Amino acid sequence: MQKSATNEKGSISSAYSWYVFVLLFLLYMFDYVDRLIIVSLFPFIKAEWGLSDASCGLLVSAVYWSILILTFPVSILIDRWSRKKTIGIMAIIWSLATAACAFTRNFSQLFLARTIIGAGEAGYAAGGTAMISTIFPKEKRARVLGFWNASIPLGSAIGIAAGGIIAEHFGWRHALGVVAIPGLLVAILFFWVRDYKTIDLVKTPVNSGSPVEKMKIGEIAEQFLRSKSLILANLGFAASCFVTTSLMSWLPSYFHRTEGISISQAGMKAGAVMFLAVIGAPLGGYLADKWYEKKPAGRMLLPAVSTALTGIILFISFVLFEGTAQYIILLAAGVTAVAFVPAAVSVTQDVVHPGLRAMSLSICVIIQHVLGSTLGPVFVGVVSDRYDLITAMSILPAFSILAGLLFFIGSFYYEKDASRVASVSIEME
Repeated sequence: MQKSATNEKGSISSAYSWYVFVLLFLLYMFDYVDRLIIVSLFPFIKAEWGLSDASCGLLVSAVYWSILILTFPVSILIDRWSRKKTIGIMAIIWSLATAACAFTRNFSQLFLARTIIGAGEAGYAAGGTAMISTIFPKEKRARVLGFWNASIPLGSAIGIAAGGIIAEHFGWRHALGVVAIPGLLVAILFFWVRDYKTIDLVKTPVNSGSPVEKMKIGEIAEQFLRSKSLILANLGFAASCFVTTSLMSWLPSYFHRTEGISISQAGMKAGAVMFLAVIGAPLGGYLADKWYEKKPAGRMLLPAVSTALTGIILFISFVLFEGTAQYIILLAAGVTAVAFVPAAVSVTQDVVHPGLRAMSLSICVIIQHVLGSTLGPVFVGVVSDRYDLITAMSILPAFSILAGLLFFIGSFYYEKDASRVASVSIEME
């Protein structure tokens, strides 16, 4: 048997931890393929149904609204029932809902189907994060989460690029039907992985030799309310997601309109920007862990630096340049825009009781969607309808700078907040 892959004394081997990781990675990738394929289909749907840009933005936001409403209840199931069963069920729901989108005949039907996709995806980030944070060592948490979160830009790029190509050759409904199949297959396979047993919510770790006392509801709530670093990390996450979701939603249309190229070409260009975030997420996690080794607050300082840098890059790109030069600069933003994610997600796991990790991430998801993901695409659409898309995209850098400031302030509180959390023992099924 290989050495245990968890700092919490579980009995899962390193090899099996990586097997579970691969399945979680694939599910997250297909999650974002299904979530964002719609953006490359905007021109086709607009032409068929005569929609406005704001209405198209609603098709993206509908997913995030469902996630917003359901993520916390689902995270309770994850933390207190079963990670693998909840994740498997969710993946089946969002895959079937994506397939259902192919059979819609009007905006209302498509909006409803997109809402159900969000219902399926509601707790996946929380469940996957909780599993990874528990079966891998804390000192490697950010870099492993960085590799896992690389599935977001990868899935986004695949969805955006493939959607335009399939739609141009076979129609936009076929694009939705095709991408639903792989996620469904992986979801079924996930039911056979080993899960860890639910962690008891006690104030004193069971391996400390001290009396065990169960946490009360108020003490559970305090885990999320007393940590200033957690609150500021969540707010910084929201400001960053306002930007990243807007970019993923509108870059294809931006290139299509400003350069006069086909939507498939525009989708490929936008997909390349998103694809480079595959480098940014693991790199951000690796650098955050290296910084963490020297200074624990590095898990807040890395997001502060990367989001501020993203704001500067986006400002230079959208305000000062156009054409080839603009695109080259945007490619750099593709690397930096998601570098904050693994470190910021690690913070949500580092500063709360191990039995509350899914709930902690779900609160982050709620905040980032209320203040970020649900507002960004519609905001850009509304500004675009009133002025133009160039003006709308030029406003985004300000939100990245705001995110950097929030992460920086949070770095002053991280070490104290993390020191209050004790390790616990876990048992595998």
